[in-house]
Amino acid sequence: MTDKQTTMGTSGADLTEEQQKKLDQLMEAEEGATRKVVGFWHQVITWLAVALSAFALYTAIVPVTTQILRSVFVAFLLALSFLYYPITPKYKGKITLIDITLSALGLVCIGYMLFDFEEFIYRAVTPETWDLNLGVLFILLILEATRRSSGWIMPITCILFLLYAYFGPWLPAPWTHRGYDIERIIGHMYMTLEGVFGVPIDVCSTIIAGFCIFGAFLTVSGAGKFYVDFAFASMGQKPTAAGRAVVATSYFLAMVSGSGVANTVAIGSVAYPMLSQSGYDRNNAGGFLAAGGMGAITTPPVMGAAAFLIAEFLRISYLDVILLATIPAALYYWGLLWMVEFDARKFGLKEVALTRAGTASQLFKRYGYHFIPLAAIVGFLVAGFTAQIAVFAAIVTCFLVSFIRKESRFTPPKLMEALKQGSLTVLNVGAICAAAGIIVGIVSLTGLGLKLSSIIIDYAGGSLFMTAVYTGILLWIIGLAVPITATYIIAAVIAAPALTKLGVPDYAAHMFIFYYALLSEVSPPTALSPFAAAAITGGNPYKTTMMAWKYTLPAFLLPFIFTVLPEGRALLLHFEGIDVMSGVWTILSAFVGIGLLASGCSGWLLKRSSSLERAITIVGALGFVLPWHIGSLAGAVCVAVVVVLQKLRKNAPSLVALH
Repeated sequence: MTDKQTTMGTSGADLTEEQQKKLDQLMEAEEGATRKVVGFWHQVITWLAVALSAFALYTAIVPVTTQILRSVFVAFLLALSFLYYPITPKYKGKITLIDITLSALGLVCIGYMLFDFEEFIYRAVTPETWDLNLGVLFILLILEATRRSSGWIMPITCILFLLYAYFGPWLPAPWTHRGYDIERIIGHMYMTLEGVFGVPIDVCSTIIAGFCIFGAFLTVSGAGKFYVDFAFASMGQKPTAAGRAVVATSYFLAMVSGSGVANTVAIGSVAYPMLSQSGYDRNNAGGFLAAGGMGAITTPPVMGAAAFLIAEFLRISYLDVILLATIPAALYYWGLLWMVEFDARKFGLKEVALTRAGTASQLFKRYGYHFIPLAAIVGFLVAGFTAQIAVFAAIVTCFLVSFIRKESRFTPPKLMEALKQGSLTVLNVGAICAAAGIIVGIVSLTGLGLKLSSIIIDYAGGSLFMTAVYTGILLWIIGLAVPITATYIIAAVIAAPALTKLGVPDYAAHMFIFYYALLSEVSPPTALSPFAAAAITGGNPYKTTMMAWKYTLPAFLLPFIFTVLPEGRALLLHFEGIDVMSGVWTILSAFVGIGLLASGCSGWLLKRSSSLERAITIVGALGFVLPWHIGSLAGAVCVAVVVVLQKLRKNAPSLVALH
């Protein structure tokens, strides 16, 4: 779920023209340049977007044939994408004949499918001439829509996979396979539910679309602004208030957007002036903002688009995904909160008044009803309803409670805007999912996933730990070039099998790749979230990235714990093979370990830590995080050593002195 317009709507700070230009460039790198047109074409885009949202809401409660649902969604996707995303940024202000033609051709390709639907699907193995011609055109349209919305890398990746399917017999071992002709490839991609119309577009057309519409309703109703104001007002005037407000705000903004870059921009434009006044330097502030923005994607109940794909790939409910993510997300924010505490001492932070629109209690009395839609999602999921029904109910709830106050009320223009923004938000993810369907289809057609898993395991020498390391490196490389959702989908079909082959449960394998797909947002050299934060703070992008790495270190560590170590799966609330008490101990010791890891990374415990003390603290942190009692004992010894060393030192201010 991504939408720069909706998230930026929560911003309360004025950015300079240069800052805004840099941010626009970074957002376009992730989500593509978008058009700003008026008049007739503005109305066309508006009504198409409203129609797509209406279709998504209708199909959430009324059963529709699977292929028809996915086909109609893709028809809207193509028609809107070519009108909303220009062929190049210089055409932002106008729609060309090429755009209109491509939009119409997308409708033709889908219309041809639906005209004689029963006969069409039965010809998948032996497509006719028209099937082939329109199939080739359809794939080219998908690739062009993806290029416009997210750049060249994803289309090029899809083309490489298509070439792999065709040239299989001529490839060297172990990459060789029987090879498939154009007819078989086009039939598989265009005429079955295994290619473009496969799992990714299924999830996008149902669950992701619903949550994007929900995010737009929250924004238009004013809930997004309330979440930010409430988070800031709750933090008071302590030296840690600005940092804590960033953590709280990043959580609340996860309800509105699942884009790390968009969250970082929305948080940063509001919070950076206060972080600066508090005493953060530009690079540390930028790194912290990027870490907070990225963390929002991992946070239940509303997470990034990849989380919905986990549910579909594993054939589990979205509530199960929420349970899997609950403890890791809590540990992530726990680490950030301790970073805030140690930063307050390390940088000598000052008190800053954060109240923006009243006290927390005043805001809650006036606008606390904005929390009701969030409670509705959780309530319906716990009651056993599907994610589609839950989010539909939450949208209806948001609409109804908006009438409690006049300023949040959904008037017809505001309702139109919410429906429009919901659809425009899903276009970027929808194009990526459609293109990713090509990759998934090629993997299933050629058996590439099994080949790659064998290759990864061979390189790792059969070691589960090294397999996880190579998988993490592979995801980092993929994540440098393609968005989070695409990174997860690619890894789900080519990397997860390597982990499951070595005995890792499928839920742990998919959570591993989910977290490492997300971490591409803060990993150099092309970390978009830190670069966006640096554009706001004026800091050095690469130094900001390294600071973001420091703040997000727990997120790099935890996936190894619950993937490689069976006892560590208690962090995913799975207790097979261990008793509940051991699982609870594992979770509690992990919280202690993450707090100590924050201390080691920050360079502060009771006082400023020396290099030796930092090293001992980090070793102790790892001891607590590892799910073994001997590890906790070793961790306690390490902490005791550091405390003694710092108590014996008289030349640094103590923790108590700075309270």
